Amino acid sequence: MIEVTNCPICNGKNFVPYLQCCDHSVTQETFSLIKCTKCGLVITSPRPDDLEIQKYYASSTYISHLGTAQTLLDRIYLFARSFTLRWKWSIVERNILPTLEKKILDFGCGTGEFLRTAKQHSWNVAGVEPSENARTQASPEVFNHIKSSLPNFSNQTFNVITLWHVLEHVSDLDSTIGDLKNHLTQEGTLFIAVPNHSSWDGKHYQEKWAGYDVPRHFWHFNSKNMLMLLENHSLELVEIIPMRLDAFYISLLSEKYSHNRMSAVGLIKAFFYGCFSNVNAKKNNEYSSLIYVARK
Repeated sequence: MIEVTNCPICNGKNFVPYLQCCDHSVTQETFSLIKCTKCGLVITSPRPDDLEIQKYYASSTYISHLGTAQTLLDRIYLFARSFTLRWKWSIVERNILPTLEKKILDFGCGTGEFLRTAKQHSWNVAGVEPSENARTQASPEVFNHIKSSLPNFSNQTFNVITLWHVLEHVSDLDSTIGDLKNHLTQEGTLFIAVPNHSSWDGKHYQEKWAGYDVPRHFWHFNSKNMLMLLENHSLELVEIIPMRLDAFYISLLSEKYSHNRMSAVGLIKAFFYGCFSNVNAKKNNEYSSLIYVARK
């Protein structure tokens, strides 16, 4: 297990206990969250090392690697994914600068669904996905474009790099951002989507909030420390875009975790709390998940 002693964003060394959270997906183990007193980054510490963490993804039901639905929540997730794929692509198209080249890298691409969408829009695609299980589920159209690590694309640059709920999983936060910046063309655009624990649903569900997803999520961001991370790498924030649908799905999972089962009452409460979270976020932009759009 690795204990974090320095904040990777502000290099702070002072932390306070934050929450004790359960791994609801695989092992039911409990993990500690600590909070940096300087920048507010919440950190899973101690956490598994790069070898140990593999067992926490070793589940046929791990949601990000789903190919087929087995439960009601799976069906909801896959339905939402089909909608959000189109929505994510519209976000990319609206926020990139005009370019003759059309090269996109999806970092942490899972089963390659977003790459399929990009390819359907005539883009040259590349993906990084460390999970062999996820890579083998990728469709034939994109399978050969997905590699296990970023060094496989060492001499390539991309107009667009996307991380859809991936940055919170990487073990070395600082070097990952630096490496991705090096793979970005001079006027390229970086899209980073992460959960926001400062959202209303994050505060409401506390240790049961599904956005913490310990120990797979190492880092738990808010807009303040995400902006600091981008500034550390001389990346200019262009826009912050809310992911409103996440409030509903995260609330669904959080209701399940709170009561150890999914019920009709839980479905109704999740819908209500998702709506409340989004309405509340209109005042302060603290949505359940946020997309940060940045350029060099």
